[in-house]
Amino acid sequence: MADTVLRSNQHNKALHALVLFGLVLLMQRAGATDYKVGGAKGWSVPNDPNAPSYNQWAEGERFRIGDSLLFVYPSDKDSVLQVNMDDYTNCNTASPIATFTDGKTVFKFSQSGAHYFISGNKDNCVKNEKMHIIVMADRSNQSSKSNQTMTSPPPPPSEMSTPPSPPPSGSLDIVPAPAPVGEESPSPPAPPPSGASSIFLSVIGSFGAFVGSSLLLVL
Repeated sequence: MADTVLRSNQHNKALHALVLFGLVLLMQRAGATDYKVGGAKGWSVPNDPNAPSYNQWAEGERFRIGDSLLFVYPSDKDSVLQVNMDDYTNCNTASPIATFTDGKTVFKFSQSGAHYFISGNKDNCVKNEKMHIIVMADRSNQSSKSNQTMTSPPPPPSEMSTPPSPPPSGSLDIVPAPAPVGEESPSPPAPPPSGASSIFLSVIGSFGAFVGSSLLLVL
């Protein structure tokens, strides 16, 4: 009985995991788009002059990161090359970024910007079997980064950049200006006499006046 219950629980867990995995795949697929290049004709040399070119078709779509291109072509006669802009312009098949020859190539966009594709057959490329696609940037990530930048508080001011406070009023030291070259600084004035010196001089003066008066009377 216990083994039966254990097996039932394991079966339920496995089933739940499988359902969850399927939901994740569906969510990923819902956010991405698959584009078949060339529609029913597939990846081939354009023969109808009235039909839109690959670039005209690409300009009417909005490609995003995660979207995929499906190239369908005969693998024994054609191929797909991912190239840079110069090789795209000149139909240079000698140095591609990537080469696909399986006949049913799926190319998934992993980054934004320009992507260039040409036929591996140079004659086909010259006949306009080539395509230039622009993948849009992920605006949601850029918006979140911009919001974080705008809402982040400014950094605290540096202690070194704070100007020193001026000294309080009345506390400035007055430094006398130096004397001109070749001239001596004037001597400081003599200090005034003290009170004891003044009394002594007064007594001496009085005594001198008394002696002088006595000498006059004697004479």
